Amino acid sequence: MSDTVTDPTLQKRLSEIRERLKHDLYKVDPHRRLVGRPVTHKVIAGQTLEIVYREVPQIDEAEVLGVKRLIGEDCFCGVTPSTAETLTVKFVVPLGPRS
Repeated sequence: MSDTVTDPTLQKRLSEIRERLKHDLYKVDPHRRLVGRPVTHKVIAGQTLEIVYREVPQIDEAEVLGVKRLIGEDCFCGVTPSTAETLTVKFVVPLGPRS
């Protein structure tokens, strides 16, 4: 994860999100479109977590909603073509204080 996070509470939140995705992604990805794909987690300016899955053959709304549930926080998802056969799926999680 880039952009060093020093706040222990925020570090814990980030760790929990990563662990849920690592251990439970297969539960919401029955077609294995995200499981095993290259993924990066990046903290931007200490305020936003960006999770990017690359080389995804396709994605359904149910899978996107499942990942959002695993993240467990309000987030946004964007899907863009990478090549003629693959997509990049990006989840953006604002890291402001929880309400």
